[in-house]
Amino acid sequence: MGVMEKFRIDGKVAWITGAAYGLGMAYAKALAEAGARIVFNCRSQEHLDHAMEEYKAAGVEAYGAIVDVTKEEEVKKFVADVKEKFGPITILFNNAGIIKRIPMTEMSLQEWNQVIDIDLTGPFICSKAVIPDMIEQGGGKIINACSMMSELGRETVSAYAAAKGGLKMLTKNICSEYGQYNIQCNGIGPGYIATPQTAPLRKPQEDGSMNPFDRFIRSKTPAQRWGTTEDLMGLAVFLASPASDFINGQIVYIDGGILAYIGQDPSNLDESKFRGVKEEENIEVNDK
Repeated sequence: MGVMEKFRIDGKVAWITGAAYGLGMAYAKALAEAGARIVFNCRSQEHLDHAMEEYKAAGVEAYGAIVDVTKEEEVKKFVADVKEKFGPITILFNNAGIIKRIPMTEMSLQEWNQVIDIDLTGPFICSKAVIPDMIEQGGGKIINACSMMSELGRETVSAYAAAKGGLKMLTKNICSEYGQYNIQCNGIGPGYIATPQTAPLRKPQEDGSMNPFDRFIRSKTPAQRWGTTEDLMGLAVFLASPASDFINGQIVYIDGGILAYIGQDPSNLDESKFRGVKEEENIEVNDK
């Protein structure tokens, strides 16, 4: 097999959770371009209908269904349905997730549990549902949507950081338990992504100076820019493909170097070189 052929996933059934919009849909389109058959789930008919239109317009043949990743019976039924229609799922991308920005002492137990259930328990349920077929098929790929909050704390995101930290360790544990069956489980940890949803955080102030948050992020990022969805796609395909067959239990951070850098004083940032920079038209922030 040639080097470039190792990045092909032709005929593989890839399930991307929460891929009705945003980064999930972007990941799905990338895997489709690499040859995978795309299946996805979401939690509302409105999102499902819109997603099917988007996939069709992009030339992607996708199959979607309304499934709550926190409901084990719904997940098991979906996996069985997909297997009957298209064959066993051998690529799982645990993308579905939420965030609630609430100070910890003001967060209710219900709000905490909702974040943990979707962001951590959901990947456990979905992974558990597909691993037996992966073992039977001789291998598989599980990709978890981690975050810089898998490594760092930040005010008002206690539940999200706890879930993403837990997801990092679930990734390592799936590797530990099932690597012997040629199952690779790795994580993607995006940094701050420039999208329409984060545009207000980058919008200049009325006097023309940089948005303080934009200045902060650029000063903490060696690349001195926000990421784009295109920055994430190559890694998604790589981790889903045979090219990554000996990579397991790793979290790869696509953050422009934030986690490697203590940062500079934001006031020292030369904002003149960022004026007039055209923003990419992307899909959605990987919410921190």
